[in-house]
Amino acid sequence: MRNYLYSTILIIILLFVWEMGARFVNTSFILPSPTEISIKLWELKEVLFLHHLPITLAVIAIGLGISLVLGITLAISMNISKTLEQAFYPILITSQTIPIIALAPIFVLWFGYSIWSKIVVTIIITFFPITVSTFDGFRSTNKELKELFQTLGASKRQLFFKLEVPSALPSFFSGLKVAVPMSVIGAAIGEWLGAQAGLGYFSRRMMTQFDGAGVFAPIVVLSFIGILLFIAVVLLEKYMLKWRRS
Repeated sequence: MRNYLYSTILIIILLFVWEMGARFVNTSFILPSPTEISIKLWELKEVLFLHHLPITLAVIAIGLGISLVLGITLAISMNISKTLEQAFYPILITSQTIPIIALAPIFVLWFGYSIWSKIVVTIIITFFPITVSTFDGFRSTNKELKELFQTLGASKRQLFFKLEVPSALPSFFSGLKVAVPMSVIGAAIGEWLGAQAGLGYFSRRMMTQFDGAGVFAPIVVLSFIGILLFIAVVLLEKYMLKWRRS
């Protein structure tokens, strides 16, 4: 608890300043106070948690799942083949120079208001950190250990699972910890620009009604989703990388 003491105190101070500032300005449709947001969140709990939250979670889960499969597969392929690395790595870098918020409306034109337009946005945002981090993890494999394994007669399969995968896991989890919060952002952006349901859609709808607290309420829920997913990844990392602590 001591590790989080200072950050907790800072958050409390910031919330207090926010509350006092919002009360001083007294324009809730522009700057709602944390108290007003909490009240609105309670009033909208059934709409948010029973109708819009499951849709957003589905976008996050499917998009992140596809990114994991594609990212890990491509990272392994580039590690095995130098030709694939030279072909795909520049494309990966280039893909991050394109503003996703500009592409999202195009995906809506292609896929309509279905869930897949939001999933594609989530995939594009989360695919890069997973792929690049995992690939860098494979490249960081200790060459001396690799030569030792080969000297001892290890097969390519043993070399991959016993040396290269453990070497890549720390980097993989680093990329995953970046991708998980970004998956929440991707889902929210996709829903904000074109959807019929979801937390991002609901926030945009409240904005058209000049309901400041209503705009912030689903954002708070999205923030908690990102925090919980990040904690889940940290716990999974600690469980799978016990050898690194020892």
